[in-house]
Amino acid sequence: MKRHLLFLAVALLGATSLALSAQKSAAGPASADPVRLHLDVDRAVLPAETTEKAIVKIGLDCARPPRRDLRPPVNIALVIDRSGSMAGDKIAKAREAALEAVRRLAPDDIVALIVYDTSVQTLVPAQRVGDGRRLEQAICGIEVAGNTNLYGGVTRGAAEVRRHMEDRRFVNRVILLSDGLANVGPSSPEELGRLGASLVKEGISVTTVGLGLGFNEDLMTRLALRSDGNTYFVEDSRDLPRIFAAELGDVLNVVARRIVIEIEFPAGVRPLNFVGRDGTIRGQRAEFTLNQLYGGQEKFALVEVEVSPSRPGVELEIARARLSYDDAINQRTAQATAKRSVQFSTSRAAVVKSADHQVQADYAANVIAVAKDQAIVLVDANRRDAAAAEMRQKAAELQRMGAAYGNSAVLSAANAATPLADRIESDGLGNTERKAYRAESAQTRTQQSNGK
Repeated sequence: MKRHLLFLAVALLGATSLALSAQKSAAGPASADPVRLHLDVDRAVLPAETTEKAIVKIGLDCARPPRRDLRPPVNIALVIDRSGSMAGDKIAKAREAALEAVRRLAPDDIVALIVYDTSVQTLVPAQRVGDGRRLEQAICGIEVAGNTNLYGGVTRGAAEVRRHMEDRRFVNRVILLSDGLANVGPSSPEELGRLGASLVKEGISVTTVGLGLGFNEDLMTRLALRSDGNTYFVEDSRDLPRIFAAELGDVLNVVARRIVIEIEFPAGVRPLNFVGRDGTIRGQRAEFTLNQLYGGQEKFALVEVEVSPSRPGVELEIARARLSYDDAINQRTAQATAKRSVQFSTSRAAVVKSADHQVQADYAANVIAVAKDQAIVLVDANRRDAAAAEMRQKAAELQRMGAAYGNSAVLSAANAATPLADRIESDGLGNTERKAYRAESAQTRTQQSNGK
């Protein structure tokens, strides 16, 4: 059964007061920064004289590279499962997808080709693509055998990527394809998650492509999320070439790397938690990091805050943020800052009118994504009733928000969650649905587009 992911269109609404400044560490003629930092709030006007919760959105809008030939070179390891379960159409489509990937690269890009079954084999060590003949011959010769040493495949792929990491121009990526359970070497989601976390510290992201219904979606998703890579669930092997093309569309469109965002909250504004995305909160400061940003996309984080009571008419700076990153197009470091204020009013109409519907919609999507992940945990523990109750509770909260602010996107998310809760309570989660939930949740929480 095919599943299509629904992503909310980006449309920033409401009154916004934004102060933006940028500094560049490299000398030379100025050029447009590829990343724009902005802060938004779910409501620009908050109820006065009461403790209130609000959602602060830290947004990163990424411009498309001005010319294709200006993109940074890529340093990729293709890591392909060739265990016995890949026999037939799966391995044929995997070869086709790998060939599609190679043909999209430039002669000076770096590619390594690794295959794994019970053991791990480097068919082509990391080297420039050139005319691509050696890579294409090696890809066409991939045959199936043995079990699934997934951990060994990823670590070998990372080792090949490391051979060219001294050149900081390169975008470094491991692309992993598997259709089966890891049954040789480390094989738990926790172990693969730790591997992903260690690789992203080196600047290496891992994209995972789970094929069919036999792979461990918890393991594959954890590895991708912890390394700031993409993750895909491909039920039909015929979709592999399209998915590989989509992934290369990201890799070849990186505009920024090594991104750090720091947010400061003043006295009277207490950061509570990140919604959907991982991040750290220490006192009045919050921080999150990303390994890369793609041109033409928006990445963001949502922080729920508690705002102390203020008198009507008071204006309060609710947050300020600082962004630092490596500009992959102009080969320099760059910074930007932004801040955002809110006002307070006793007028309910003023509060409702000030609502930023897009921030609320982003919040709703991430709340449901987190609820899906939690539902999987509860169903696995044989607590279907608790999973359904959790989903219904989130749906009810979003229903109230959507109705109060006339937000159709929030109402749509709430209305879609209710039948999900009913199905979970009556039927639990089948293998296909479980994999789809994991993929949809990860893609929502990382703002990954699956339909490039």
